[in-house]
Amino acid sequence: MNENKNHYLSISNIITESIIRDLILFTFLFLLVIAQTWDNIFLLLFPLITFTFSLFFRIISSNKKRTEFKKSCIIYNPLGLEKKNANRFFFSAIFQLILIFWLGAESLYNPNLVGGYFPYFIGFFIFSYTFGFFWIFLDLWKYTKIEIITSTIDSKIAQQNEIKFSRNLNNVIAFLNLKYFRLISIINFLVFIILNIINITSLVLINNYPELGLQLSLPGSSNAGSEPLVVSYFLFGLLIILPIFAISIFVLNYQEINYFNQKKLNEIIEPLPRHFQIKIIENLKALNNKIKEQLSIE
Repeated sequence: MNENKNHYLSISNIITESIIRDLILFTFLFLLVIAQTWDNIFLLLFPLITFTFSLFFRIISSNKKRTEFKKSCIIYNPLGLEKKNANRFFFSAIFQLILIFWLGAESLYNPNLVGGYFPYFIGFFIFSYTFGFFWIFLDLWKYTKIEIITSTIDSKIAQQNEIKFSRNLNNVIAFLNLKYFRLISIINFLVFIILNIINITSLVLINNYPELGLQLSLPGSSNAGSEPLVVSYFLFGLLIILPIFAISIFVLNYQEINYFNQKKLNEIIEPLPRHFQIKIIENLKALNNKIKEQLSIE
């Protein structure tokens, strides 16, 4: 099929206006932070990881239409609504950069005051980081699906009255079942709460026993005789835990959604013209090998 050639995109095709916009804004704020002469860039790893997730979903969202078949009748969202995921991660990454920039500026202009509210900053900063990952799974069930849109059939066929149309005729053949979604929601909520409780506990512990933590130099740490501040080693684990958790959920989600209801599919396509049935089957087979295997008997 000639249309399959559109599935392979060059780098020049992948880089869209929305991706360039995100990169410019993030890079600009990142350079503003770097210009404050941070000796320790540990805090910057948090927005970098968040932005990497945002960029991943932005690339998928911006190029999804280019890889779909012409006049495709399939809505395929195995990872939820990619655009919404990208926007949420991007907001979280930008917000974290703003917080870091503010902390760096305060350490330069009011170095003696930073130590007093640094624990509150870390608490709020980690909350913003964890909330970004918590946020994307809140309404995942709404958008994760495989849907057949029969209203996209040729208008000529409609005029011939071969099929009765409805603008809102949507047929979902795969979605997150309620039990699976509840499990994701509970785990997501518990991870969010537990990590923030551990963070607050570690802040109290470090405040009383600073020798148990890691020294973090701010841009103004050497000004006015101020000393480097202390953060918990727990932050290193937190930096890794959430990305691994999110990737695991998305992988499981992807696997779950690719097992569609074949009986429901047959009911949907049975009243359609033969050539349109073939088109739907071929479009589904092109999505991935798992779906192709399920349709091999067609």
